[in-house]
Amino acid sequence: MPRTLDEEIIGAQEQEVVSTLTDAARIERIERELQTGFEALAHVGPAASFFGSARTEPDEPEYGLARDTARIVGDAGLAIITGGGPGAMEAANRGARDAGALSIGLNIELPFEQGPNPYCDIGLEFHYFFTRKVMFVRYASGFVVFPGGFGTLDETFEALTLIQTGKVRHFPVVLVGTDYWGGLVDWIRERLVPEGKISPQDVDLLCVTDDPIEVRDRLMCATHRQARASVRSVP
Repeated sequence: MPRTLDEEIIGAQEQEVVSTLTDAARIERIERELQTGFEALAHVGPAASFFGSARTEPDEPEYGLARDTARIVGDAGLAIITGGGPGAMEAANRGARDAGALSIGLNIELPFEQGPNPYCDIGLEFHYFFTRKVMFVRYASGFVVFPGGFGTLDETFEALTLIQTGKVRHFPVVLVGTDYWGGLVDWIRERLVPEGKISPQDVDLLCVTDDPIEVRDRLMCATHRQARASVRSVP
């Protein structure tokens, strides 16, 4: 039996992964997740998606910085969207609450770590990472990325890929934590650019800072990328 619904899709061709759904049923489930997300978030105005480790503890400086940054961004009138879990995500949702801003959590079903935090005004549950990612991008004006692991890196580089390929425009990606992210950005600049893997201007698609005010200012330059308040119903 598959341990997750993603494993059932991705590993469906493997003999040891026993299918529990037909492809038609999978498509219906994916469509239902997208439709639920579209309906629940259709009224969201300007927003920012915050990412970071689920393992960040409340007594760590990163937690406090994420909470303060989300509060400052929320005070500027932006809703805060997170993965809905603990750690840096919880900190950002708490910061949204501190500011009286709309606090949104897009939780994912995982066998460990993930559980909804209590600071979300809107909480949605997703089976599939890829349907959840649509919501992170569609309803946000930019990404704010705190230190994290594979999941945080995945979300960050997906956003950069969307910008680089022209799928989204005017979409700031702000990495918070110069000490944490500096080595990665140096590697991008010193290895990917000289070897022609990316263009020199691609490095400018992201910025690194420790200043919540700079985060706010960069996000406010892109708030025109907000979701529309009224969405035409899909027949």
